[in-house]
Amino acid sequence: MEKKRVRLTVAYDGTAYHGWQAQDNGITIESELNRALTGLLGETVQVIGASRTDAGVHALGNIAVFDTAARMPAEKISYALNQRLPEDIRIQRSEEVDGDWHPRRVESRKTYEYRIYRGAFSMPTRRLYTYFTYHQLDVEAMRQAAGYLVGEHDFKSFCQTGAQVESTVRRIYSIELYEQGPELALRICGGGFLYNMVRIIAGTLLEVGRGKRRPEDMEAVLAACDRRAAGPTAPAQGLTLVKYEFLEEGIVTEGKKV
Repeated sequence: MEKKRVRLTVAYDGTAYHGWQAQDNGITIESELNRALTGLLGETVQVIGASRTDAGVHALGNIAVFDTAARMPAEKISYALNQRLPEDIRIQRSEEVDGDWHPRRVESRKTYEYRIYRGAFSMPTRRLYTYFTYHQLDVEAMRQAAGYLVGEHDFKSFCQTGAQVESTVRRIYSIELYEQGPELALRICGGGFLYNMVRIIAGTLLEVGRGKRRPEDMEAVLAACDRRAAGPTAPAQGLTLVKYEFLEEGIVTEGKKV
């Protein structure tokens, strides 16, 4: 029987999961999708994800595809699948795509947001979605430092040691910092990211905000091409994948139908 390829837009709270990619030591977003799809469609299903988010990281619109011979219309799968998934994973859209469409083989832009909660004390209701700091932060200095990272650079200093990649050169299209009451959001858009890259950028900019580094130090950090030159890896819970843009189709996914 002829198969069709279905694309899913997936939103999730990553708190309870060991990241996206299926593994033996705990439940993951991918393993939950495979389990639910296999039960729904009556055939073994293994999804292919666009972004392999780490443990504790959230998403408003990650992308996955799978092939199926089931007769159920692609656009109806989201409704049926959500009945089988836990409440912290929800499919925002399901649609049929070309049989050779692959989320990691098309030109795309990803936007991540790292949120920081500032105050004398932490806020319990935000503990799973922000990183708390009681330090005063110089936001303007952080903006100046972020400016040095925009463009195409070798981001080896911002890649977790031991990552297996062919190249550490990446392009950052924009980095914005904006304040919403006690929260400070770092929004970064790029063509692709290295392992832990956004969290290391966040940790390094936090050091600038606390006065431990100068904005212009970012030039030396980039030039070093050494993980030890950058700041610490910020905790996972502050990070959310907020948007995927597939440039060839003009498609934007951010947790809502488009």
